[in-house]
Amino acid sequence: MADSRPAPDPLAAFLHHLAHERRLSAHTLSNYRRDLTRFRTWLEDGKGNSWERLDQQTIRGYVAWRHRSGVSGRTLQRELSALRSLYRYLLREGMVDGNPAQGVRAPKTARKLPATLDADQLCSLLDKPDDDPLLLRDTAMIELFYSSGLRLAELVAIDVGDMDGDDPTLEVTGKGAKARRVPVGSQAMAAIGRWLKVRGKYAGTGQKALFVSRRGHRIHPRTVQQRLQRWALARGATRHVYPHMLRHSFASHLLESSGDLRAVQELLGHSDIGTTQIYTHLDFQHLAQVYDETHPRARKKG
Repeated sequence: MADSRPAPDPLAAFLHHLAHERRLSAHTLSNYRRDLTRFRTWLEDGKGNSWERLDQQTIRGYVAWRHRSGVSGRTLQRELSALRSLYRYLLREGMVDGNPAQGVRAPKTARKLPATLDADQLCSLLDKPDDDPLLLRDTAMIELFYSSGLRLAELVAIDVGDMDGDDPTLEVTGKGAKARRVPVGSQAMAAIGRWLKVRGKYAGTGQKALFVSRRGHRIHPRTVQQRLQRWALARGATRHVYPHMLRHSFASHLLESSGDLRAVQELLGHSDIGTTQIYTHLDFQHLAQVYDETHPRARKKG
């Protein structure tokens, strides 16, 4: 008897694979779902193509349509990467015969330099002690962001058992379920120690998360973002401060002091050193500013 069950939806099957086989973070999974759902909606809106019959010309048409709408080349690169990943999975499962997204390129756009805080700005924000338990938690999170260059998803996933008071390092799981070990500075260790002394006021029995909310649950990424901004404003910050800015600052300051691009790549967990090289532009920007302000032949005559 022929199998009467409907064929699996390729997109649903791929998202299930990302969540349960590759174990991607909820944030990364959400990005894949959003990008691929947007493409499927466009595909179904009069294009008449299915995943199985898609060709390069159709994908190029989508890229051109998105680019005309003002979407950046960087965003389109991410969307094409999601499509290529989808088709690699579909090929593996025997659901398609080729990868039509392979070879399709996004238009280039100027690379935007990441925003950072300088070391003096960060120290002035951090060197203001507070005895409120939730502010002790916030300070510990911020110290750890800056000390170890963590991503937001990496920080909220840390459990109490991951920390060892005698070992100033931490193993975190980053993008693509890749684990790496990062150093934890003495100031961050001290801040975490102060938080651990009051954590029991909020964390319920059996709660493993290092950082918990007022209700005792693992803290939500959105809460971290909101608390960081509130914390910075209360300490006199004059600009918007967010978790990834602390990661950028960590990388920029480390590269500025050491000049060791490979070491910074390892600490950030970048699989491609080209991603890390953006910080060399920041470093040169800083050097150029110092040159303009101090070199006797660079300063304009009065």
